[in-house]
Amino acid sequence: MTTSAWRRGVAGATLTALVLAGSACAATDGPDRGSGGAAYTVWDPYPQFAAGSDWEKLLQSCGSAAGVTVRRTGYDTTDLTNKALLAAQQSNSPDVLIIDNPVISTLAQAGALTSADETGLDTSASAPNLLGAGRLDGRAYGVPIGANTLALWYNKDLLGRAGVDVASVRDWPSLTAALAKVTAAGKKGITFSAIGTEEGSFQFLPWFWGSGARLTALDSPPAVSALSLWKDWLTRGYAPNSVINNTQTTSWQEFAGGDFAFAENGTWQRANAEKLDFAYGIIPVPASAGGTAPAPTGGEFVSIPVQRDTGRYDVSRRLVSCLTNPDNLLTTDTTLSYVAPVAAVQREQVAADPALKVWVDAVNAAKGRTGDDLGTRYPKISEQLWTAVQGALSGAKTPRAALSAAQGAVAK
Repeated sequence: MTTSAWRRGVAGATLTALVLAGSACAATDGPDRGSGGAAYTVWDPYPQFAAGSDWEKLLQSCGSAAGVTVRRTGYDTTDLTNKALLAAQQSNSPDVLIIDNPVISTLAQAGALTSADETGLDTSASAPNLLGAGRLDGRAYGVPIGANTLALWYNKDLLGRAGVDVASVRDWPSLTAALAKVTAAGKKGITFSAIGTEEGSFQFLPWFWGSGARLTALDSPPAVSALSLWKDWLTRGYAPNSVINNTQTTSWQEFAGGDFAFAENGTWQRANAEKLDFAYGIIPVPASAGGTAPAPTGGEFVSIPVQRDTGRYDVSRRLVSCLTNPDNLLTTDTTLSYVAPVAAVQREQVAADPALKVWVDAVNAAKGRTGDDLGTRYPKISEQLWTAVQGALSGAKTPRAALSAAQGAVAK
């Protein structure tokens, strides 16, 4: 039995459970193969880019270079995951799939994606820490098209009036001292998102990893210190209680109001930052004892789904290579507000916009959420992590008790 045939055999039971939420999707959402096999289908999570956009033009250009027609459909991120799982179950996947990096391990374990080894896809130019988000059992299942991550935005005017030199903020104690000065001056310290969803885990991870903790031991002393830091900020009034329900969008809105010294948020706010009524700056999230904390990577991978006709892989590989080659990455990642996954392109980005350097540094220090061989275990771990954060910040449990309960739930 071939690898692909074996995958289709084992995928059924796994995918049936995974696609329940998307079971209403019709089978007609599958790829249009066109006449003579000349049409190749691409699914992506960029519905904001319509026909005639630079992204659409790039796809068509890559198709022309490969001698095929590209039929592209853009979906909302969650909808795309459901449709990709359902299409794999029905052996009707697109030829190229561009999808959020934490989903890669789920699709790969379900047998829905080919590995780079199988198709000859070159991943050597991608930064290892970014490529790690798309690896499972030592194999890469695609190429990162770009990345974003988190850092601390700060209000220059407010810090100046409070007598805080942002250059002094290098670790947790110095950041906490800055928050104390700001609140003593009658302003607000820091806002972030601690909502009980993946957004909450995403925002907590820089502090969790910055403490030296690992996702395989949620109740370790370093992990407890990270959650205690957030809880202490709320207790002292350095962070508002609203963080418990904040999304990254509402957290940004609080910062944009001008009363907060700091906000944890990402590269995707750069356009909104230009509308702020005050001068702002950006620093990396500090690790507990200094240096840059590893923040989680956001962004998508370009992958090649499993096909009945394995002869299609050669053209699919050429399409992926075209979309992710350095010449095209600069334009693509600028359009998507991403940091490129390739060092040479990162240097071009910084040369064109020096303000991107802090984001490039943050991305280079970042790590994938499904890394450390967590794979499909990550979603369960993440759910328990955000549950622990919610429990501790709300006062329902101590940080230690909340994380102990989380580790116990994961162990089961």
